[in-house]
Amino acid sequence: MTTRQYARLLSHRIADIGLDPHLFGTHSLRRTKATLIYRRTGNLRAVQLLLGHTKIESTVRYLGIEVDDALAIAEQVDV
Repeated sequence: MTTRQYARLLSHRIADIGLDPHLFGTHSLRRTKATLIYRRTGNLRAVQLLLGHTKIESTVRYLGIEVDDALAIAEQVDV
């Protein structure tokens, strides 16, 4: 399945449940999943790896969290 086919399928399913497909898509689901993982675990490094980011700062910006808080948590995680 191509990414475009997946996006179309998702768009149809979102419409089927009565939501506006223009407000929800593959990217918003990706961001939501990453945010939920971070909130539940506080493990910024795991989220970074899951998203495929090379820089922790990119992950912090992507999640929209405070840089100081995120970096303090990241320093507590051994890799």
